[in-house]
Amino acid sequence: MELSLQEIGLTEGETKVYLALLGLGATKTGPLAAKAGVSSSKVYKILDRLEKKGLAGHALKGKTKYYSALETKRIIEYIETQERQLQVKKQHMQELLPQLEAERLLSGQKTEAVIYDGLKAIKGFFLNILDDLKAGETYYVLGAHYGEGKGTRAFFHNYHNQRAKKKIRVKMLANHETRDNLEPSTYKNASVRFLPQYLMTDMIIVVYKNKSFMFLLTKDPKGFLIQSKEAATSFKTYFDTLWKMGAN
Repeated sequence: MELSLQEIGLTEGETKVYLALLGLGATKTGPLAAKAGVSSSKVYKILDRLEKKGLAGHALKGKTKYYSALETKRIIEYIETQERQLQVKKQHMQELLPQLEAERLLSGQKTEAVIYDGLKAIKGFFLNILDDLKAGETYYVLGAHYGEGKGTRAFFHNYHNQRAKKKIRVKMLANHETRDNLEPSTYKNASVRFLPQYLMTDMIIVVYKNKSFMFLLTKDPKGFLIQSKEAATSFKTYFDTLWKMGAN
């Protein structure tokens, strides 16, 4: 339960104090701090934050404050507030992006190589393809497979459905081992061949425009992006050579 509450934006301390409030009912700060396992000096700050988030409140009995958790449905209201604030931030950033991009271009700085660390970053690269390419344009994949990480198959199933909906083509050379194992959505608006077993590789290479992306789908995925027209042309030539050797 603690992990779930932290996933919606509560800190570890806020989570402990909130759960303690639920268990104690109306309480003074002393018993609350003891049950939550936080220091007395910190419990006031945490309670203040919980009150601002609409999850806790207090009442005065004489000169003493008694704190309690508000109705649990307030958690949903808190999440909805977070969502609205996130949408506002997203809108502001969308309005700011053209200015940021203009400043990047004026500076003359061009990213030539970037390291991608983790599956989330690699998924982000593929989602960028959907933004970078238009209907009818093609990108190329060499050595496609699902690797060792969890969630890659489900991601690529959904990804290829989005790609096909946008009418972006993929020309793919998949590893021999995936011949009977590719997600069906992969074949939508795609040309797929399979590398001979002796050419199978753990490295996956994606090429389009001036981008060449090499990555490994290990338990700790890593990727390396090169933004260079010359490099992309070289990788595309390599792909075309192997394409002739691939089997349908």
